[in-house]
Amino acid sequence: MTNKTPITVAYGDGIGPEIMTASLRVLEAAGAQLELDVIEVGEQVYRSGVTSGIRPEAWASLRRTRVFYKAPITTPLGGGYKSLNVTTRKMLGLYSNVRPCVSYSPYVRTKHPAMDVVIVRENEEDLYAGIEYRHSDEVYKSIKLITRPGSERIIRYAFEFARQNGRRKVTCFTKDNIMKLSDGVFHKVFEEVAVEYPEIESEHMIVDIGAARLADTPEMFDVIVVQNLYGDILSDIAAQLAGSVGMAGSSNIGLGAAMFEAIHGSAPMIAGKDVANPSGLLMAGVLMLVHIGQSDVAERLHNAWLKTLEDGIHTADIYDPSHSHELVGTQEFAEAVIERLGSKPRHLKPAHYGQPKPIETRMTPVTPSKRERVGVDVYIQYAGKDPVILGQLLEAKVAGDGLALDMVGNRGLKVYPQGVTEAYLSDHWRCRFLAAPGEQADQRQVLRLMERVVKAGLQVVSSEGLFLFDGQPGYSLEQGQ
Repeated sequence: MTNKTPITVAYGDGIGPEIMTASLRVLEAAGAQLELDVIEVGEQVYRSGVTSGIRPEAWASLRRTRVFYKAPITTPLGGGYKSLNVTTRKMLGLYSNVRPCVSYSPYVRTKHPAMDVVIVRENEEDLYAGIEYRHSDEVYKSIKLITRPGSERIIRYAFEFARQNGRRKVTCFTKDNIMKLSDGVFHKVFEEVAVEYPEIESEHMIVDIGAARLADTPEMFDVIVVQNLYGDILSDIAAQLAGSVGMAGSSNIGLGAAMFEAIHGSAPMIAGKDVANPSGLLMAGVLMLVHIGQSDVAERLHNAWLKTLEDGIHTADIYDPSHSHELVGTQEFAEAVIERLGSKPRHLKPAHYGQPKPIETRMTPVTPSKRERVGVDVYIQYAGKDPVILGQLLEAKVAGDGLALDMVGNRGLKVYPQGVTEAYLSDHWRCRFLAAPGEQADQRQVLRLMERVVKAGLQVVSSEGLFLFDGQPGYSLEQGQ
């Protein structure tokens, strides 16, 4: 008797219960050997007062099975609720999000019939760390966290994925012409890792022109590796370009754990109407079967699904009278796939899964830098609108003791000394104090300076230490400096 693989299942919110029911029916009919542990997560859990959307007993299930098959959930807006997807990815160390975006032309309408792109998205860092603050009446702040080890791990995963799957090219998207430190390190690590894979073509693009080219000519891309926020946006765009967001599944892979889900949301506006396309969750199930070593079942299911598309059995999101033959609901679509188990598509490329090896990546230990404190940025809330008055106050009452006022900035723009006067000025100001060239600033100097800021009657919001790392600034300039 075949041993069943334990997995944790969440039916989710909105259309989640419908598409999960349909998907599990197909997986079972295809011969998947699964032991299901069903947990409740999502909106009702949030509403009960659990701000993470998941209870301790559900975490216990995930820690036991290490495989999570999850339907979409609804995160209530506002109120301090944290995204369950982000929480799960971080708690289980699911650093890699893999989203295949494939065209099924001519059976699913698309302008890009040759499209076959895989987006490998970093899953734990970036703005999705969810670290935010309100600093003043007018200003809100999100912190973008990028680590060198985390960048290396996802980039190396992308190249290893390309190597295992016979892919020819890996493209990296960043915005390092603006974010020279955070996106800059991601680009730098990409160039370093690419050298180790000479058989795979590598290229880098600024994300805005890269996104434009993806939308216009997706055929020029093969594997795209990208940070968290860019990847979330681009993978939805790519899935829609291929035919429908409703057809794309994704895998979230970490060290010893994985989560599989559709990339779309819970779509409450169509919940309970039996019209949702279960394909995204079903394809996530295929990825899950491959991951747990049931590749033969994954291949059987995937080919039956492709045959269903070829036969024109379509849900409303992809139905087109010019080439669809039958408009079906969620459960009818699942039944049509089950009826075709054992069949293969005639025109679409049949699915074939071997027994892929787990992708192992490494993070090279970071060599400690020589770090020298050279100053401090003090952020203040100040209602005045004249930067000259503020700058002169800072020079008269705050600067000194080895720390001189270098500049005052507002919304990333230098406004003193000799700053622009045309820009809108908020109530949130960055006041930069630096030691003399070649000198360092110790922590006591910084603390004494902060005391002088308070004595000057200014409201301190936060501060950031300014450091040189091996002689190179670890901080950005304001626009206009």
